[in-house]
Amino acid sequence: MEHKRLAHKENSPGDGRPGRRRGTGTATLYAWYMSMREAVSVTEARSQLAAIIDRARAEHQPVYLARRGRPVAAVVDADDLDRILELAQDMTDIRAAEQARAEMAATGAAPVPWEQVKAELGLT
Repeated sequence: MEHKRLAHKENSPGDGRPGRRRGTGTATLYAWYMSMREAVSVTEARSQLAAIIDRARAEHQPVYLARRGRPVAAVVDADDLDRILELAQDMTDIRAAEQARAEMAATGAAPVPWEQVKAELGLT
């Protein structure tokens, strides 16, 4: 699988010692998202919640929960989720900037100087 190979190149999984954590680069997060393992039934998860949380935190892999054999939710490490959300916001910002550049190119508009923006916002 290509995504696993990329994740290994960018971030090694650490040595398993306490306090050693796998990297959270983009390729690693992609591999994390794409590596869906067998789901745990919601019924089973009720009785093993602490172990499921520990597994998600230790392995930095989502633990999928299933109802009637279909994944319906996932337990993820909170730090991993925060990083994913940050990356999603970064991607939204990048796309908005690309769209603004394309609009400027299409209309021939000039960029607004940063000093003018600061002055208009009262930041000077």
